[in-house]
Formats: sequence, C-alpha cells, structure tokens
Amino acid sequence: MTDQESIRPKSWFRELVESVLPALVIVLVVNVFLAQATRVEGQSMEPNLHTDERLIIEKLSYRFGDPQRGDIVVLRPPHRTRVPLIKRVIGLPGDAVEIRDGAVFVNGELLDEPYLDQLTFGAMPVRVVPEEHVLVLGDNRRASNDSRAFGMVPYEDIVGKAWFRYWPLDQAGLVTDL
Repeated sequence: MTDQESIRPKSWFRELVESVLPALVIVLVVNVFLAQATRVEGQSMEPNLHTDERLIIEKLSYRFGDPQRGDIVVLRPPHRTRVPLIKRVIGLPGDAVEIRDGAVFVNGELLDEPYLDQLTFGAMPVRVVPEEHVLVLGDNRRASNDSRAFGMVPYEDIVGKAWFRYWPLDQAGLVTDL
C-alpha cells in the first residue's frame, strides 16, 4: 500500500466526521431545545387541526414566559403513553374554571371562544387551577381527552407551543391564527 492510498481513507473519514457530526449536533440541539415536528392524532382539535396534519412546535416561549390562555400546546399525556396530546390552554394559575349551559366560564365570566363551532359538551363544577399548572381543553369538546378527564397539567408536562402547520401544504401557516 502506498502512502497516498493510506491517506485517502483517512481523508474520507475525516471529511465525513467534519460535515456529518456538526449537522447531527445542530439537529439534536434544535430538536431538544428549540423546536420539533409533531403529528396531530385524533379529532380532539377539530375544526382547527385534523388527524395527520404536521406541526412544528416551538419550545423556547415557555422557557422565558408562561403559557397564555388560547395557546395551542403539545403536552406529555398524563399516563405517559407515547402519543403527545395537543390541546388549547383555557385556565391559568389561580383561575376558577367552570363548564355549564354549553359554555366555559373563567372567573365567573363567559369565555369568548371564536375558534369553536359547537357548544361545550357536559358540565364541570368550578375547578381552581393550581400554581404552575394549566387547564386544557380540546376544540372538539365532544371528542376530547382533556383536563375534564385527567385534571390540570403541570408546566413541566408542556412540551411546547404549536407554531406552524406545514402539512398539508395547502393548509400551511401559523397555528397562532387558529
């Protein structure tokens, strides 16, 4: 083997490491700390989000601030199943939330929910949201596994805020507009 032949594999390996390794590190950092892709599963957020739509969730907002009423969030499910849940923040820490007469009331006031196309199914007695928690509901109140079933969601179980829908292409756009 000549000296040139022994150099060639090392150069190829070095080039691979120098280009692939930084790319992998960048992808890992972005996915862990900044943003990640997710898929909508189920009907709980209809009519605004549908099964198999693809979203990018951003993870930075809640490192510097708290969730806001109306935010669409991705959260770890309460029973630690693998499928993340997508819900809308309704109640913030200290809020008294009640469901009656087909509507949601926060601190005794009717909550304006222009994103809904139906009444809120069922009733829920007044529940006060504890510190560092939120109360979440799906937009499709008739078919949603949400805080009515599993209770309040601690901040640490919020993965991120839904930010951008990228699939299907004809529906692409900011999720904040929903």
